[in-house]
Amino acid sequence: METKQPGAERPWFIVVLLALGLMISFIDRTSLSSALADQGFVREFGLSSVERGWLNSAFFWSYGLVQMPMGWLVDRYGVKWPYTICFTVWCCAAAATGLVGTLGALIFMRLLIGVAEGIVVPATYRYLANNFAESQKGTALGIFSIGGKMGPALGAPIGAWIIVNHSWQAMFISTGLVGLLWLWPWLRKVRNDFPTQAELAERVQRAASVPLRNLLASPVVWGGLLNNFCYAYFNFYCMTWMPAYLVEQRGLSLEKSGLYTFFSFVGIAVVAALAGWAADRLIARGRDAVIVRKSFIVAGFIGATTVLLGAYAESLPMALFWNVVSLSLLGLVTANNLALCKLTLIPKQAVGLNTGLQQVATSLAGGVSASLSGWLLHTSGSYALPMQAIFIFLLVGAASTIILFRRKWAPKVLAATQA
Repeated sequence: METKQPGAERPWFIVVLLALGLMISFIDRTSLSSALADQGFVREFGLSSVERGWLNSAFFWSYGLVQMPMGWLVDRYGVKWPYTICFTVWCCAAAATGLVGTLGALIFMRLLIGVAEGIVVPATYRYLANNFAESQKGTALGIFSIGGKMGPALGAPIGAWIIVNHSWQAMFISTGLVGLLWLWPWLRKVRNDFPTQAELAERVQRAASVPLRNLLASPVVWGGLLNNFCYAYFNFYCMTWMPAYLVEQRGLSLEKSGLYTFFSFVGIAVVAALAGWAADRLIARGRDAVIVRKSFIVAGFIGATTVLLGAYAESLPMALFWNVVSLSLLGLVTANNLALCKLTLIPKQAVGLNTGLQQVATSLAGGVSASLSGWLLHTSGSYALPMQAIFIFLLVGAASTIILFRRKWAPKVLAATQA
């Protein structure tokens, strides 16, 4: 039997810690977007719109590259110490970003942050798979996902305030170093789950019961890849380009753009938590978990297409209204999609590896969204075309959910190693 996960006696407290860790990771990965909306930073590095897009995307390429290795790592070596090491590395790299003076060094720091933050999601899903029942997973993921939304929600206005009142260098250094305070409760409250040699051999055997080829043969896994890409494309567009859009096209100041970015991400965080909880309550009452979660996901993808109404709104209030509403409605997707494609329909033995695989699509979406949006903006001179691309991806996500998420298409466990 596999060793019980650390902190299992207080799993909800650990989920809150994991949510805070996710929040810090998003603050550190999205702090660049505030800097890119600052003309002083742009002039210092001589950045065009295309170069801003590529700089925004650098994090996602390295982040995506390490997702499957990180899933493999936590399936075998546990959560506590791999997470601790990676957390320290990314916070220090985020702070060091404020000390660089060349574009090459700036890109290197973004790549390093991407590698280290690659541990966050696979480690979290490894923990949740071992400690939560199906009727609890939506709520747990809703709490966890709040961290991913509150990161940019808080990071945007705080980053903008520090830049306006101090400098972009101070913004990177302070946000990076403050995050290290999180390590104290993490090291105190999470038990050591680093395996003995015997436990490691057992974990390797269990993980081998669902090899990568079985994951790649499953339509459910491909549905998850599509959904995660489509969801993340819109989400990461808002993280990387929303401040610049509000400043350049809607005429807001940098500080006000941070405030409206805050409202948008608070909206998606609240809706995500409520949608995960509501789905769990329906499942606890006997409703089919797959049908319930699919319904929330489809409604969220369709609701989020209202982003196009904001793109073509003539008045500033209506543009800001649809900006907030569209991202908030995407919250219907958040926890339920995460539960469905990474836990509900996935054998427990393969949670880490599958999560790493799914995160490849998520990080690819971040890279494509940041760079493609920059190119579309450069060629059209307007943010309407980047938002049309978002609209298309959201419809693809809804269709993928309806067609591909079926129990009979879940990944298969090898018969000889199911025990």
